[in-house]
Amino acid sequence: MQQTSQETTSPLERRIDLSFPLKQIESEVESRLKRIARTAKLPGFRPGKVPLKMVAQQYGGQVRQEVIGDSVQKTFSDAIRQQNFRVAGYPRIEAKEPMTSAENLEFIATFEVYPDVVIGDLSAATVKRPVTEVSEADVDRTVEILRKQRTHFHKTDRVAQTGDQVRIDFEGKIDGAPFNGGKGDAYALVLGEGRFLPDFEANVIGMKADDVKSFELTFPADYHGKDMAGKTVTFEVKVLEVSEPHLPELNAEFAKTLGVEGGDVEKMRAEIKLNLEREAKKRVQAKLKEQAMQALLDNSTLTVPKSLIDIEIDRLKEGAIKDLQSRGVTTKDISLPGQLFEAQAERRVRLGLILAEVIKQNGLQAKPEQVRAVIEEHAQSFEQPDQMVRWYYQQQERLAEVEAVVLEDNVVAWAMDKAKAEDVATSLQELMEGAK
Repeated sequence: MQQTSQETTSPLERRIDLSFPLKQIESEVESRLKRIARTAKLPGFRPGKVPLKMVAQQYGGQVRQEVIGDSVQKTFSDAIRQQNFRVAGYPRIEAKEPMTSAENLEFIATFEVYPDVVIGDLSAATVKRPVTEVSEADVDRTVEILRKQRTHFHKTDRVAQTGDQVRIDFEGKIDGAPFNGGKGDAYALVLGEGRFLPDFEANVIGMKADDVKSFELTFPADYHGKDMAGKTVTFEVKVLEVSEPHLPELNAEFAKTLGVEGGDVEKMRAEIKLNLEREAKKRVQAKLKEQAMQALLDNSTLTVPKSLIDIEIDRLKEGAIKDLQSRGVTTKDISLPGQLFEAQAERRVRLGLILAEVIKQNGLQAKPEQVRAVIEEHAQSFEQPDQMVRWYYQQQERLAEVEAVVLEDNVVAWAMDKAKAEDVATSLQELMEGAK
């Protein structure tokens, strides 16, 4: 077998002409057919006694395709090894037309190689580093959120107001005719949560149990249900019950509902503060990562292989389909065009190549002690941290996910060391809301 020639067709694309003797193919086909004949079973013959000619008639075509495929793959692998090519994506291998030799099989392999990646100078880049301190006010705010999440309602005789839960019967009609989805019986609605149109809730506010009211409202022109957009509806509403909200007392019972043994309120606050500090650290790291990655993208030069972009597009499309399926959407007839994902795929591939080069050049590989530290820190948010640590170390795939996080953290630290860092005082609320 031999590789006959190699050609550069673009900065990243290469083409190799492959050829190998037909005699060699026929010899290997015959050899494989003889091995098959030793155990072949055909009606009227004992195993191993089937004539070679009949074995060839039965299996010859399949065997020949396998031999040619193996020969092409080996010839291609030998050729790229000799040329020290790093193949990006998958090669496209086609039979050469027309053939230039009657004695050889000839193919053309077209493929892309990995690009040279030039990492630029990050010293001119500025990374804003949020500096956040979790305060007692932040803990207070979180406690209130947790209390509101556990709101319970008590029946009242007064009129409904924002924040109350009402149980209502309602029916809507357009020109006197009911419409789909326009009726509800004993429907529980918390006023102010925005589950119904504001005009609907505004009409219910001020009503009390057993009150009945009719009113008109017009659906917005941009209403998500196109059948109702812009239409005027007459609703009749009967209030069955009004209940006012009550927050749980901030006491030992409340602390126990959060998993604090003994119901120690101060211990509960300390745990909340620790969790907020962990979350703040994660948010700060995420913001630093976002800026560091953008700085690398802005200051690096490379040509991205189209084959890798195509592979990433397919991966993103598959992920989008699975996401739709998880939401209960039937995807059988859904076809997502690749253009939807092209920009995202190009960015991800570009960044991946840059990160790989930075890691290689600067020895930023994940160290076992770094992986262990990340796992142990993450495990602290679980009731049994030791079990969570063991769970990670039970499968290599789980460890690989943590290693990927450590690699990115190492690159961020390296980029922060090279770039200009500017500390920015940031409140916890701003950090959580994505401000600054």
